Amino acid sequence: MSRYLVTGGAGYIGSVVTHHLLSAGHEVTVLDNLSTGFRAAVPEGADFIEGDVREAADWLDPTYAGVLHFAAFSQVGESVQHPEKYWENNTAGTMALLAAMRSHQVRTLVFSSTAAVYGEPARTPVTETDPTTPTNPYGATKLAVDHMISGEAAAHGLAAVSLRYFNVAGAYRGFGERHDPESHLIPLVLGVALGTRASISVYGDDYPTPDGTCVRDYIHVADLAEAHLLALGAAAPGEHLICNLGNGQGFSVREVIDAVREITGHPVPVVPAPRRPGDPAALVASATLARERLGWTPKRSDLTGIITDAWEFARGRAS
Repeated sequence: MSRYLVTGGAGYIGSVVTHHLLSAGHEVTVLDNLSTGFRAAVPEGADFIEGDVREAADWLDPTYAGVLHFAAFSQVGESVQHPEKYWENNTAGTMALLAAMRSHQVRTLVFSSTAAVYGEPARTPVTETDPTTPTNPYGATKLAVDHMISGEAAAHGLAAVSLRYFNVAGAYRGFGERHDPESHLIPLVLGVALGTRASISVYGDDYPTPDGTCVRDYIHVADLAEAHLLALGAAAPGEHLICNLGNGQGFSVREVIDAVREITGHPVPVVPAPRRPGDPAALVASATLARERLGWTPKRSDLTGIITDAWEFARGRAS
């Protein structure tokens, strides 16, 4: 049994990872300022501190075996409108966290990174060696943190793993997506089935894909959480390992909408809309390195299962 600090553990992914850590017998402290997270999402059994990641030095001490870092703003559109908010929180906040870890001799870090660092990839599936050319401040801040962590590992012996997610979806044992505002496709489409939205906009239907709509790689949040626990075991002093996490297969916007119709039994009206600038036709991960270095293989890659879990969570919240 070890003790871990989970920053942003009151959020969607952080709460599921916290649950997995507790189930594995670890002690967990969640640090979250609740700016986007929810106190009710912190799993029972975890200690909770309402505070900012930039103040982590106030709570860290050498008894912690490591930190799992999820405390970041993640809305692409907002990052374009308010880049300073993202640089201050995502990048400066992580710099303060690294300083706190160095000061208290906490030497293991698992970082929640993103496929947004790749921007508009020239090929798919995307590998970790492909160019990193983010097209928005959100992706740029995450890439800057990856560079920061690499320097920390080389200079100060940090054992670090960055996990670059593609599209996280689904729910796990009462923990699911509750973003405000919501920007992810599956919960938006489920909102139409619930009657909280009138329709779903499809941005572009003339892409070079089988049905003309964008294709994305969806990964179940529970599979994602399991990768974080494996990353703790794979972290090596002085090394910064970067791994993509995805299913290695893609589902189109139309496939997601059709699956929601079938699972929920509700009509989902579609409103055609122009393409959004910067939306690649297909974005699918190569998770070969995660399999080789972490021993990780997704177990819940079926789109029907992912949406069914998300639907159960969404109905539970609405009732």
